[in-house]
Amino acid sequence: MTAKKPAEPSPESIARSNRQRLAAEEGARAMMDVGKQAVDVRKNMARLRELRQAKEAADAALQASLPAPVPTKRKKKVTP
Repeated sequence: MTAKKPAEPSPESIARSNRQRLAAEEGARAMMDVGKQAVDVRKNMARLRELRQAKEAADAALQASLPAPVPTKRKKKVTP
């Protein structure tokens, strides 16, 4: 004989379905938060990259405007 399922769900099955629904909602919310954080990190990295490149360009321009260093001659050691 096969047992028929009751027409009304048991309190345990209702509680389990509620827990599963809440877990799914929390999971979706967590995935959205992770995605937003990833976007924020990429924006910050782009901002920092632009600042670094601007600083490197300014340093290169400054280096190019300075006169070339004159190499110094080595002095001979005087032995007593």
